[in-house]
Amino acid sequence: MLAPYASSPSVSLGRKIQEPIPLYRTEFQRDRDRVLHSTAFRRLEYKTQVFVNHAGDNYRTRLTHSLEVSQIARTVARFLNLNEELTEAICLAHDLGHTPFGHAGQDALNHCMKDFGGFEHNLQSLRIVDELEYKYPNFRGLNLTYETREGILKHCSLPVARTLGLIGERFLRNEQPSLEAQLANVADQIAYNHHDIDDGLRSGILQLEDFNQFSWAKPTIKKIQSSIQDNYSRIIEYQFVNQSIGTAVHELITSTQTQLEKNNIQSIKDVRSMNSPLIRFSDSYEEVQQELKSFLMENLYKHSSIKTMSEEAAGIINSLFAHYQKNPRAMPEYFYKAYDANANEYNAMRVISDYIAGMTDRFASKVFYNEVHE
Repeated sequence: MLAPYASSPSVSLGRKIQEPIPLYRTEFQRDRDRVLHSTAFRRLEYKTQVFVNHAGDNYRTRLTHSLEVSQIARTVARFLNLNEELTEAICLAHDLGHTPFGHAGQDALNHCMKDFGGFEHNLQSLRIVDELEYKYPNFRGLNLTYETREGILKHCSLPVARTLGLIGERFLRNEQPSLEAQLANVADQIAYNHHDIDDGLRSGILQLEDFNQFSWAKPTIKKIQSSIQDNYSRIIEYQFVNQSIGTAVHELITSTQTQLEKNNIQSIKDVRSMNSPLIRFSDSYEEVQQELKSFLMENLYKHSSIKTMSEEAAGIINSLFAHYQKNPRAMPEYFYKAYDANANEYNAMRVISDYIAGMTDRFASKVFYNEVHE
């Protein structure tokens, strides 16, 4: 039932290390299951999305975010007859490389690594599934298919792409990834925009009335308020977020269908040869999304309480990095041995980066206050 331009496991470019064909699953199902059972995936439960993990039990974490991305993407994939299993595998794996404390943690670790190749969470996600997970006797990493790995690596600089082998070649050739990978990327945007609204409203930093300034939001809010007899604010706020997600999904599906028909897409080769992604919003609705992103940046992400949490997080990451530079034996034996085995500082610092990036919010805080902070 797959569309001719969908990714099929029967024509997958395969795994780095060849394995027997699974008996009861497709290759993409195997990928999804390996991600679900990975250590890095479990740690997402205690990693910040916007609000740090200890801020409250009802705010999103990287784990719940990944599940919401998967839900949105699977809905669209099923309607467009794309490969739902591949889409799910990519969505569940896309944030594996995130540091503790969200973007503040990533920015701090990137600064610490500025002389050693920097830090970028997409590349770290690929590094996790290719190298850092260690559960199988015959290979490092999870040995995922090319198609799942391609979807994880959403963007990449050309110098780095040249070092990645086959997975980096599409960036050198300026080719598009599979539709499933494109879909995971847009579903990520839909999910974080809208659940950040929900968390912002829940926290009290945002108010529903703030959105009446937007022509796309005001009629929806008015209709919801007039149709709900119980004027409990959280129901109204939830319905606003819920209907906004529904609108975004509808806009994405209709715009993508237009692009597929307009460009006469008949195969995966056609998909890859395009100059720009086929799964995207119309220009007019993309403006709505950009307007929403700008609003969230100014009114949520730059809010004093969020900035305070971010500054504290950056301080913890910087201190941990300096601590392990001076005391590499303070890392667990596995990481210290990897650190000690590297003949050059560049690779040794990458080991410290790997260890810190894998920490959860609460573990990083525990180590900082118990071992580093004086």
